[in-house]
Amino acid sequence: MIDRIVVGSPHSFRPATRRQESFLAPLERRALLWMAQRMPPAVGPDHLTALGLGALVAAGFCYAQAARSPWMLFLASGLVVVNWFGDSLDGTLARVRDRQRPRYGFYVDHVIDAIGATAILAGIAVSGLATPIVAAALLVAFLLFSIETYLATYCVGTFRLSHAGFSPTEMRLLLIVGNVAAFWRPNVTIAGRSMPFFDVGFVIATVVMVGVFAWSTIRNARYLAQLERL
Repeated sequence: MIDRIVVGSPHSFRPATRRQESFLAPLERRALLWMAQRMPPAVGPDHLTALGLGALVAAGFCYAQAARSPWMLFLASGLVVVNWFGDSLDGTLARVRDRQRPRYGFYVDHVIDAIGATAILAGIAVSGLATPIVAAALLVAFLLFSIETYLATYCVGTFRLSHAGFSPTEMRLLLIVGNVAAFWRPNVTIAGRSMPFFDVGFVIATVVMVGVFAWSTIRNARYLAQLERL
């Protein structure tokens, strides 16, 4: 799907193309539209945004407690679903009601993304489900990836919500699957060495994010160099 959003001042910033081409995008789009059309009038986009943020912070707390009670992983999974509901539905609800605030929404949503990622990964690191340095490396990779995406939105005029068929929705599903796997087998053995299950997944995710970051950076830099050739 390609539609139009505006970043920055509606009068001074050009519109950016919003690209959402993930595997689940068609199904997700229909589900969000169905829910937005039936949302009670008393519930507004900001309420959903706050719900999404609260769910991520609460999920981080659940992860931090998972070492004492592994069942907290299932509560964390439920909160990840609640985050999807609030974070994904707020924009759809604003469009359905024609109450869009593109500059405000773009800014707030992505500040919350950074806070949420920090809360989740800090909770996992504190719990011992992952080595702190591995969790920190994934957080740095996520922030680098996010910064490049936001800069490309402004400079290139394209806001990419997905890469290679994966968007935040698919990432949430992978996290939930990881929670189930970590509940049953928190540690795995590779080459005769025992390590946290999440370490394996986080190392793979870090390598992929850094790779996409590097590829996108080179592609966009070359495009802008050609666009503004001296």
